[in-house]
Amino acid sequence: MKLAVVTDSTAYLSQEEIDKYDIKVVSIPVIIDGVTYREGVDITTEEFYEKLTTSSEFPTTSQPAVGVWLSLFDKLKVEGYDGALVINLASTISGTVSTVASLNDMVEDFEVYGYDSKITVRLMGHMVMKAAQMAQAGLDITEIIKTLDVLSATVDECFIVDDLQNLVRGGRLSNASAFIGTMLKIKPLLTFDNETNHIVPFEKVRSMKKAMQRAETLFAEAKSQADYPLRAIVIQGNDEVTGKAWHDELQKKYPDMLIEYSYIGPVIGAHLGKGALALAWLRDPDSL
Repeated sequence: MKLAVVTDSTAYLSQEEIDKYDIKVVSIPVIIDGVTYREGVDITTEEFYEKLTTSSEFPTTSQPAVGVWLSLFDKLKVEGYDGALVINLASTISGTVSTVASLNDMVEDFEVYGYDSKITVRLMGHMVMKAAQMAQAGLDITEIIKTLDVLSATVDECFIVDDLQNLVRGGRLSNASAFIGTMLKIKPLLTFDNETNHIVPFEKVRSMKKAMQRAETLFAEAKSQADYPLRAIVIQGNDEVTGKAWHDELQKKYPDMLIEYSYIGPVIGAHLGKGALALAWLRDPDSL
């Protein structure tokens, strides 16, 4: 079976990675002041954050149109693919997963396998690249999904945001009531809940520095408990100075492991707001 690997634009893969692993990427729309842009196509990350400073409304996001998916699947079928494994951002923040799953019977003689990554950003990107490597090696879809499940179970993250309003207004934050009203005094720490996969605030910290220290402590604990090698990622949303300095500091602290540096693009930035930072980790995909 010739299997295509497809993902959405919130995997934030480089063009080099997309080309290397022959990954198909569908852009998710972001809406700013009534204008719709396709992430990574009509608007860059830099342009998004520039517009965010002057926009009169909170940005929102939507799903790619059904026709976009169907056109892609038809194109893949013509190119000789028998099916597509579509790995999308968490179903708790987008309905894209369920939309893709509903399309399986709409393309004749072509199988569509929808997979909920339960996450987004570079963490999902690693899952996508691993699946693409396995597909290129001719491995069976069952084995690929089994490996994705193993990776997914090792994912953890700590997001630090300046303002919860974007998440609250978009309905993508659970249990936020205890945090609202004190936002000017704290830096909330967020994560994807292991049971529900909803984004939840789990701690209040008084400064960005202390929030970053707390994230490092959580990572150190996870690293000490894991019986497999980890891959860590520093992720920044329009704060290159802080993000890069944090990355470099962590790389010095952990010289024997790879600390990656990535970013929060328009779609996820629309929910997290400007200036968000994250420290995230998962089992090193190269160990599988």
